[in-house]
Amino acid sequence: MNPKLLIIVLLALFLANCQGKEDNRKEAIEDAQQKKTSANEIIRPVSIEKLKTVNDSIKRYYAVLQNYEIWYNSNNRKDLINEIKLCYREGLNPSDYNLEEIEKLEEKREKLTDDEIIAYDILLTTNFEKLANHLHAGKLNPKKLYSDWDLEKKEIALSQKLENAIKENKVATLFKNIKPQDEIYRKIKKSLLVLEKYPDYKFGKISLKNKIVVNDTTDVIIDIKKRLAYWKDYQNRDSIITNVYDSLTVLAVKRFQRRHNLAADGVIGLGTIKALNYSKNERREQIIANLERWKWFPNDFGETYLLVNLPEYKLSYVVNKDTITTERIIIGKASRKTPILTSKLTNFVFNPTWTVPPTILKEDLTPAASKSSGYFEKNRITIYNNKGEIISAEDWSPENARSYRYVQRPGSDNSLGLVKFNFSNRHSVYLHDTNNRGYFTRENRAVSSGCVRVENPLRLAKKIMKKEDNDWSLEKIDEIIAKKNSKLVPIKSDVKVHLLYWTNTLDKNQLIFYEDCYNLDKEVFNKLRN
Repeated sequence: MNPKLLIIVLLALFLANCQGKEDNRKEAIEDAQQKKTSANEIIRPVSIEKLKTVNDSIKRYYAVLQNYEIWYNSNNRKDLINEIKLCYREGLNPSDYNLEEIEKLEEKREKLTDDEIIAYDILLTTNFEKLANHLHAGKLNPKKLYSDWDLEKKEIALSQKLENAIKENKVATLFKNIKPQDEIYRKIKKSLLVLEKYPDYKFGKISLKNKIVVNDTTDVIIDIKKRLAYWKDYQNRDSIITNVYDSLTVLAVKRFQRRHNLAADGVIGLGTIKALNYSKNERREQIIANLERWKWFPNDFGETYLLVNLPEYKLSYVVNKDTITTERIIIGKASRKTPILTSKLTNFVFNPTWTVPPTILKEDLTPAASKSSGYFEKNRITIYNNKGEIISAEDWSPENARSYRYVQRPGSDNSLGLVKFNFSNRHSVYLHDTNNRGYFTRENRAVSSGCVRVENPLRLAKKIMKKEDNDWSLEKIDEIIAKKNSKLVPIKSDVKVHLLYWTNTLDKNQLIFYEDCYNLDKEVFNKLRN
């Protein structure tokens, strides 16, 4: 065959083969599009070029879905937009998630070009990720806010969850499942809806010179009655509101005091006035701050756990969602705050010794011992040097105070009382008994140096040990204590310890508030909205 003719024939065959491959490639693309078409909605490919400016986490969503648009289905878009609209119910701000821009684009989506639809899709994905993370773990990072909050960051595999939700058209279900599931969170969330039913009315501040008791007559009672009526604690039977603190108003005040974790004695003092002076907007901000905090807390508290709410001054022992007992507690003062953390109970120590911690050594022991030569003997404190040798009180000097270790011997007058509950943490805090029980009757019980004092620690120990070993009883514990020797009892089962902070809840549709003892609510709200 003529060489030139052979070249022409081979070239023709090559071009025909290339054309065939091109046709096959186009056909494959068309087939891929058809497989991704649902209800006549075209699923457009998203090129790498279009994803150049987005962060890696957004790129992963598209990679999981073979680099096609994600929000092609109108129902999925509707669910996402609805979650953005309603996120205010979770304490978030819809404007943080480009709601206005998204609604405008959705309204004219049918008129958008392919490139504009892809840009819109990326915008939706970006705000999906942002909203989902904020609903699951909060908008703020507590570790950046506070040095004494030790809560693990809550991670979530969103790309896989989104892939499944898109394929099954269950975006709403995805959002429902990633929100906090705890009953307390649900109550706080509902409290926001309950609050919004109150009218937007601005009150002036109420001032109080002296406590008010039943049958007192003072003009400030008129303002108090109006405030109580606003919060639905007081119903006036007469058309005229008098300035007499009558028995009906006393009942209203007691109801208000109970809702605010105050002593329900009917006496109007500074604590009651402070609570009355909160406006609806201030309460709204407080609830929103609590919704944010609960997103930081663990998803799973465990099967058995001790739950401490610092502002409520309460500890609950919970087993299989059943509250076995609750105890009044005393927490750290504002200058020595009890840290927020999650840990695991490791052991009890009956008849514990007490090693004086650095802060108390500096601020309490050293000044007191400098003034009184009998301080160490009176408080049964033994001084040790770094070799473990006992140092006499006569050889002690405030200049070298930090060179020694100070241990208070066991006994009913020990600062830790008769039992302490140990759990791992970097702050050297624990739960314990106390030799000073007077504070448990106070409203404000933020008076300790950081540890948590329990009103009935032996009862709590018995209940925990009963689950651990049925042979344990108060009598057996009493036998150990009577020997006056320290005894460490390890905890074999998994008992979690959660020291947390929230300042409101809901009880039978009644708003409940606790004093913001560490003044954290306002700061959290302001940072949420900035």
